[in-house]
Order: sequence, then C-alpha cells, then structure tokens
Amino acid sequence: MLSSEIQLRAFLERQSQLLQRERTAEIERTSLLLSSCSPKLLEKKGLALGGLGVVGINIGLGGKSLIELERPSAYHSTQLFPPHSFRTGDLARIAEHVSVSVPKKTTAKSGKKPTSDTQGVEGVVYKVLKHLILVSDTRIVIAVDSSDSAEDFELPERCRLLKLANSVTYDSLLIDSKNGSHGQSTGVLNNLIQVLLGIIPPSSKNALPDLQYSGPIPEPKPKRGSAEIALIHGPPGTGKTHTLIEIIRQLVAQGKRVLVCGASNLAVDNLLERLLPHGIPATRLGHPARVLSVLHPATLDAQASRSEESALAKDVKKDLESAMNSLTGKGKGRLKGPERRKMWEEVKELRKEYRKREGIVVKTVMAQAKVVLATCHSAGGRELLNARFDVVVIDEATQALEAVCWIPILKANKLILAGDPLQLPPTIMSTHEKTVKKDPAPKNNEKNHPQRLGWNLQQCLQGHINQNSPTQITVPPSNSSESQLPNTDPTSSSSSDSDEPLIPEDSELSKAVPRKPKKTHHSGVLRPSRSLETTLFDRLERMYGLNVKRMLTVQYRMHARIAEFPSNTLYTSSLISHESVASHLLTDLNGVSETSEPEAVADVLGFPVVFFDTSGCEYFERLDDDGSIGDEGSRCNENEAALVKTWVEKLVQAGISPSQIAVITPYQAQIGTVDGMQGREKEAVILSLVRSNDKREVGFLKEKRRLNVAMTRPRRQLCVVGDSSTVSQGSPYLKSWMKWLETHADVRFGEV
Repeated sequence: MLSSEIQLRAFLERQSQLLQRERTAEIERTSLLLSSCSPKLLEKKGLALGGLGVVGINIGLGGKSLIELERPSAYHSTQLFPPHSFRTGDLARIAEHVSVSVPKKTTAKSGKKPTSDTQGVEGVVYKVLKHLILVSDTRIVIAVDSSDSAEDFELPERCRLLKLANSVTYDSLLIDSKNGSHGQSTGVLNNLIQVLLGIIPPSSKNALPDLQYSGPIPEPKPKRGSAEIALIHGPPGTGKTHTLIEIIRQLVAQGKRVLVCGASNLAVDNLLERLLPHGIPATRLGHPARVLSVLHPATLDAQASRSEESALAKDVKKDLESAMNSLTGKGKGRLKGPERRKMWEEVKELRKEYRKREGIVVKTVMAQAKVVLATCHSAGGRELLNARFDVVVIDEATQALEAVCWIPILKANKLILAGDPLQLPPTIMSTHEKTVKKDPAPKNNEKNHPQRLGWNLQQCLQGHINQNSPTQITVPPSNSSESQLPNTDPTSSSSSDSDEPLIPEDSELSKAVPRKPKKTHHSGVLRPSRSLETTLFDRLERMYGLNVKRMLTVQYRMHARIAEFPSNTLYTSSLISHESVASHLLTDLNGVSETSEPEAVADVLGFPVVFFDTSGCEYFERLDDDGSIGDEGSRCNENEAALVKTWVEKLVQAGISPSQIAVITPYQAQIGTVDGMQGREKEAVILSLVRSNDKREVGFLKEKRRLNVAMTRPRRQLCVVGDSSTVSQGSPYLKSWMKWLETHADVRFGEV
C-alpha cells in the first residue's frame, strides 16, 4: 500500500505538534533557569558575564551589527574574563547589568526600572578575543541581525551577557506556511518528494553511466544503483565520510551541482575540510562564528570580500559603521533627540543600499560554486533563495530532525542520507508525552526568515492535495491494489527528474553487506512519528529497507578487540576489522618510551581494552546540585576522576602524546561529555562511567546509543573505569557489557 491523503495530513499535523512541543520545552527551560538563578550563580555556572561595556560596532555580511564587548577598568580590576561557557555560535542576549547584591528598584532620577532579563538585544556569539600574552578571553563580539524596521535600541553603558537556549530553529520551522515559502514552488512535487512521502515507490535500480572516478576505480566496477534516494548506514570507523567525499567528487566530475548539508556545523566543517584538498570549488554558508577558523577562507563572507565586486559595498559599509558608532557613543559625543532619530533613518537607508550591493557580490560568488555546504537549517537562508541542485547530501542525518532535513530537500531532485541510527539521536527535550502550555506562535518576520522552511512542505503538499491543476499528481487512494512495491519506474515523472542512479551497487564505495536481504516487508506507507527522535533516515529505512539502504561493514579505526562488543550486540556481527587496524596497539606508535623497564611500558600500552572495576571500593557518585533546578544536577565521581588522572599520567610517561588521548564521560560534571566526540577518534580513550550507588541506579547511562559512541572512539586502547556492581544492574545491555569486559579486557581494580 502507498500513502493516502489521510495519512499525509496526519503525518504533517503530528510533525507540527511535536515541533511546537519541543519549542515550548526549550523556552520554558531557559526561562526557568534565568528566573530561578541569581546573577552571581549564573556567572558561576558560566552562563552570564556581567559589568561589560561596548567597545564599538562593526558591520558584517548581511548588514549584521557586530557588537564588541569588554570588561572596563572602571568596574573590574582585570580585563580578563572569568571562566565561562560562551562559544562561537551560541545564542546570547545583551541586557542591562544587574547588581548581584542590590535588588531592582525604580531609579530616583528617571523613574524607570532597570531592563529585565527578558529585554535587551539578542544575537549570536561571533568571536571571543584573547589576550596576546596571557591567552585569556578579554573581549567578546555579538552579531545582531538588523532589519529595516528595527527600532532604535540603546545599549546600556554597563551590560550583562546571558547565554540562551536556541529556539530559533523551531521558530523558523513553525512560521505560518502561507508566508514562509517565498518563491518555493507550490503543489508540484517531483519524484523525490513523492517517494519520501510514500506517494509513489522508489524507482527500480538502473544501469549506471560511465562514471569518471577521481581516484582508483573500485573493483568490481559498479553496474547498478538507485535513482531517487540512497541511505548510507555507516557504523563507527567504516569510512562514511570518505565515502561521501568520493561520491561528491564523482557527482562534480559529471557536471552536477551538489548541496552538502549536515545536522551540525561540526559535521559540515568535517566534510569541507576533506573536500578542499581536491580543488573542488566549494562555498561554505552560515554564520562565520560557527565555522572552524581554519576554514574561514572557504566561507561566503571571505569569498565575497575577495571578489572584484566587493568594492561596491565597502564604501557603504564604512559609512554604516561610522553612523552606528555615533549612535552608541558615550558621554557628550552621544547623539540625542532629533539628531539621533535622523541618524537612525540614515542607518536604515545605508543598510538597504549595503544589502543591495552585497546581493550582487553574493550572487557572483554563488554562481561559481560547484559544491555548496551548509547546515540543514542555514540552507534556507537568502543566499539559496529559489536555488536548485541536482543532488543534496545530508551527513549525520540520524542526528537531524526530519523537519530540518526538508529545508535542503525541497531544493533538489535526488537525495543521499548518511548516518548511523545506532549512534546519538537528535537531542530532544520534550521526550515525554505530557501536557504543555500553549505558547504563542512565533512571529513571522519575512525579512529575517526568507524561505526558512516555514514548514513549506506543508504548503507544497496542501497545494498538491487540494488543487485540481493539470500539473498535480493525484494521491493514490488508501485501497490501492498495489499491495507491494513495484520494481518498475513510476509512470509519472517530470522532466527535471532523471533516472540516473546515485550510488553504485556492490562497489567498494558502498561496502554493502555481502548477505541476502532480510525477508522484511516494507509497505512504503507514511506513518506519523511518535517522537522527534524518529529521523527521516529511520522512517525511510522502515518504509523501503534494503531497496534504498547500504551498510558499510569494513571498519578502519579500532583494534579488533575494541570493535568486537559493539559489532556483536548492535551490528549483527557484521563489522570486519581491516587488516591495517585489526591488531594495532599503543606500543606500535612512534615515540613510545624505550625505558629500562619495558615490562612496565607494556603493562600500560600492551592491552587494547583495560577495565578498572571499582566495585566494592566505595567510589560513590555525587550529585553536583549546586544551584540546579529540581534533579537536573549532573553527576560526578571524584575517586574515578583521580584514577583516570593516574592512568593518563602513565600513558604520557610511556610516550603517548596528550593530543592522542581523550577522556570522556556521560556526565558533564565529571570531565567532559560523550556527545562532543561523535565523529572523532583518538589513539587512547578513557571512559569514566561515574555511576556508583547503593540503589544501583544508572540513569541515562543505559542509553546504548550514547555508550556505543563512547566505546568506539579509540583506535588502539579503550580504558573503562566503572563500578560493575552498579552498572550491570542498569539494563540487559549493560549487564552483557560488564560480562564481556570481565572476560575480554585486562581487568584491574581500584584501591579501597
């Protein structure tokens, strides 16, 4: 059966409900934190910086105001910032400074109350500047989007910077569909969209044309591939990124224009870093604050500034910056009254002219790009308004919300999704079904959010269902006689939809599982998702199975012993360790100390898996609940931390470089977090499990996908520190892992 009109409507309504619930949860959590914690506690948690002053305002791409803040000597004994958690790309609010000791009162002179935490100017952390000698933070730059209709905002002389939760993504996804499309075609669905929604089945696999390989030709030479969609399931270390890079190179060699997206800026930067050495003209979209500094030359901002047309905008930019600085001046130089209003009108006109000239520059740069890279969300920006691509590639698709994936999908005819559904899912706050307060619908600012999905899939589909235009394709009724997916090409196809396959079948590129397909029935019916954790990758895998999916099976990262447990428990024993890594150890690395006690070095470096069992040692965990709300405090285990520190010191003494070592844990209060390590690897990884208590509670440690990420980061050694008596009680999966460690690891014990 294929999807009916009722199923299509139910799917869209459910997505909207889930997105609204998640947005509300984000806002409620941030509001609770800001209202419940004192200014002093927020600073202690690294979520605020107080007593800041405005240094100046510059203008960035898109007319953004770049507000530079510092700690003035009038209020601080040092310009160095205290420890904080502000990073480039974070959402932040500039508000009036609030004293940590004096409550808010009406001032005698003005009769006005100080600005509350819900007021102020919101923007994105653009840059954190460091002291040249002391290498500590001394200034921070906030990028603020400004529109022609923006009101005159006055920055206080003494500012406070607050870190906010990012609900912008949900705002733009929930923009009213009638106002959110901005040029997106309505009611005309190409073959790709119809396949994704279950309106028609995927095309049968077709013969491949002669591919022009940039690298070695895989043997045997691929002969067949899929037409509209392809899923690449890449378990840890199987070369998923390398596979994507080769696919992109082949597509460009065929003259295709490719949009490359990722669930996060880190995923996009990782692909860009691999693409640049091949000389492919690529342009990275998105806020420069969220791009790795070494990749800035490939950003749209940098390429635009180097173009010959950039001189058209530089003069206007200079005048605009001068006007903005006169508006934010201090003391006698600060404009007031009619002069200030007149200057703001001039600023608005300068912004219009700057955007106009800048648009010419951006259009020139984008026309030269064969490959455009962006996060799924930023693919809906002005730069790609009405843009079309032959293929869209989405990496880490199993970490992206389905609604976000539709932003780039609506710009292409073919789709490649890559990821691993057995690693980290999307981060969802509203995970439990519960009644939430209705939140006002986000304001639709067309000038600030052009073509950011606005769930314009819903608009597109509504037109498809409701209008009786000759260009529409009728949705098959729910009682269609086609009970199984046909193996022929769909009868309805537009001229823009070619049947050229995307990924070679049975090639070394795809590393397909050399097994017969499972006899699993895939109906191709679209069903509403229970949670936002159900990704587009998950849904398509359930709908079409091995018709569109290929799994990579040869892993090139881990020692065979490290890969053994995840392979057996999560990947049906499918992972094969390549001979180049199957037996490599830390002792094989260059620079390992040749001491007079080689046995001592071998005792530290000679084992692929080491397990420090702290059961019975009374290494009890502690709730780091200083100022936390409810039971949201993170856990820490000081004794485990001391043991980890000792093991790191032994590795370094044995000749392992600190840059080759990672210490990770599921709990932020301990050392670091697992989430930041997905997609990364180190020669040696120490994993601190933290949980140790009389109740044998493990919390979210029982989330096997998070643990899968943690235990598959090392190349040559995995060292696990934990209380087996506590951890083994958490779940059958944890129990089997503890038993496996007892049997296959070099087991050691913590000191009582």
